[in-house]
Amino acid sequence: MTNERASDDLQQRAQRAAAAMFADDQASQGLGIVIEAVSPGRASARMRVTPAMVNGHAIAHGGYIFLLADTAFAFACNTLDPAVAGAAEIVFVEPARVGDELIADAVERTTFGRNGVYDVTVRRADGTVIAEFRGHSRRVQSRAD
Repeated sequence: MTNERASDDLQQRAQRAAAAMFADDQASQGLGIVIEAVSPGRASARMRVTPAMVNGHAIAHGGYIFLLADTAFAFACNTLDPAVAGAAEIVFVEPARVGDELIADAVERTTFGRNGVYDVTVRRADGTVIAEFRGHSRRVQSRAD
């Protein structure tokens, strides 16, 4: 198999996995999250901040920003094999406000054994960084299974 064909097969596999996951992802769908793109080890998700997502400081509640980042992470780490989150952390850089369109871009940094490390940057549509997220995944089955 040529490298180009192998790459195409992996891309198609990633897209099928994302479509199957999103079909059952009521949390993301309920918040209006859209999966913009997936490729092996990468994913991009988008969400608009609504009035229901704002806290008492008139900024987006951090839990919603975390959820968007976690969604991109989940789609990135499930592109080739089923995986779950083992740990995650987030650093909030700038506030988001009602009406802001947020984009979370996730990328695989490394894998080892059944584990993976992924970084997610959440930005406003204008490019301003809102948060940086790091997630650790664990494949629920080995690639040899």
